[in-house]
Amino acid sequence: MADDHRHAAVPDWRDQAACLGEDPEIFFPLSDTLAPGAEARPALAVCRRCRVLLACRSWAVEHGEDAGIWGATTAAQRRAVRRATNGEPQPAYRKRAPTGGDDRPEAGP
Repeated sequence: MADDHRHAAVPDWRDQAACLGEDPEIFFPLSDTLAPGAEARPALAVCRRCRVLLACRSWAVEHGEDAGIWGATTAAQRRAVRRATNGEPQPAYRKRAPTGGDDRPEAGP
């Protein structure tokens, strides 16, 4: 009898997203501006309580997602990030300071 090796699925940030189970319509407001208006507030509220907000935002920027609210950003905001970084992917986190009890993010370059 052959071995039946089944591998557990690799965890994905999307499996931990606060938006799971939410109405997808709230993440696609009619306006797409750098300063989101009232119609974006429900989606932004969900994003801001999400533990994977930065992973979501980074994914959307890196993959050129050009519709909807991702990681508490609008498509216009993500386009501005891509222009400002010349399309270079940006890390979703900053390195932590070496040991010594200080866990504040390091200063940027």
